[in-house]
Amino acid sequence: MTKALAYVMALLAVVTLGACSAPPKSTGDEVQRLASEIRSLGSDIDPEEADRAARIAYSYTAQLVQDYEITDPPLIHNAKVNKGLRPRGLCWHWAEDIERRLKQENFQTLEMHRAIANADNPLRIDHSTAIISRKGETMYDGVVLDPWRYGGVLFWSPLVEDTKYKWVPRDVVLEKRRLEQVARLKPLPGM
Repeated sequence: MTKALAYVMALLAVVTLGACSAPPKSTGDEVQRLASEIRSLGSDIDPEEADRAARIAYSYTAQLVQDYEITDPPLIHNAKVNKGLRPRGLCWHWAEDIERRLKQENFQTLEMHRAIANADNPLRIDHSTAIISRKGETMYDGVVLDPWRYGGVLFWSPLVEDTKYKWVPRDVVLEKRRLEQVARLKPLPGM
């Protein structure tokens, strides 16, 4: 085996194992911990809204596990979705569905955002997530809500503490891709 092939295989193993790792052990009441984290985003956060957002994030994740027929780690489930063996469950499905569900609440003190990581890394697949923040704040001041990462177990963390991914606003990533596609399609001068 060539040195380059061995490197690529080792890198693929690390990426695969990292994406399929076991979820962190939970301690205490996770819903209350998330609600507390959301309340800590600002003194003007409505405590009832924070509690409701946390409850929905957990209960809707559990519902989506059933709807998506999750039985495998994320990357294996992705392969099943891509082969048509499962209805949904790619990371962007989770992000889209949890964002849509939380937006239905018409929160007055909370706001939803979408983000993508790894868009500029050809060795890793893109990863999408939803982020909840205080109304009027950017996603960088929010809490990541990522049910895909551990295959249907809700991971959450303040964005600034989520060191596994470098999150970029979804709109920024999509606009960059659109401009790159336009540039590829644009005829060169003199042609």
